[in-house]
Amino acid sequence: MAAAAIICNGDFPKKEFPLYLLRTADRIVCCDGALKSYLRFCRNETGGFRKPDAVIGDLDSLPQKLAVEYQDIVIHIAEQETNDQTKAFHYVLEHFPEVDSIHILGATGKREAHTIGNLSLLMEYAKELKESGREDIRIDMISDRSTAFAVTDSCSLAVGEGRPVSIFSPDNSLKIKSKGLHWPTDNVVFDNWWKATLNRADSDTVELEFSHPSSVLVVLD
Repeated sequence: MAAAAIICNGDFPKKEFPLYLLRTADRIVCCDGALKSYLRFCRNETGGFRKPDAVIGDLDSLPQKLAVEYQDIVIHIAEQETNDQTKAFHYVLEHFPEVDSIHILGATGKREAHTIGNLSLLMEYAKELKESGREDIRIDMISDRSTAFAVTDSCSLAVGEGRPVSIFSPDNSLKIKSKGLHWPTDNVVFDNWWKATLNRADSDTVELEFSHPSSVLVVLD
């Protein structure tokens, strides 16, 4: 199978792990003005330039010069019901059926509102993949500081002993029993974002048992 990298227009990664995911991606999709950051990255790469498979979005941040130069791969989607990250996610699903993992890079930083919104969308994507029977596709958001992904039901997560773990959910009716976390989440009421943040794994594997299927965002520092 194959991996896709979606590059958003936040802070472009500098650390080796996210850059490795970009270098080894089978498909690359840039969100609008993120093409500028990607081209700067290519100029610094010893392997030379690699053309993205697509540049997608409402094109509000893509310079006209680049829009013309790369017009053969620029896809203009004007609707404002979804952001450019979501447009890219759907494009990958529709056009690259071989992809079984999607890494979203450059989705955090610069603007806090964008960071919060982009992270929360991981829960929407996980729900959509589950409802469409495509749960085999793994999607995460990688930055220089963290790895984030969403789960929709009870699960076992290989996170590594000692790793900081934060859990978020918009569902205040959800109860999560946990094993392997320093501070158990059994009595947490998810009525605010901070309620299960800044925890720590006391074992290599963390087990989460949901009271019912729901949307949960996991962030590993």
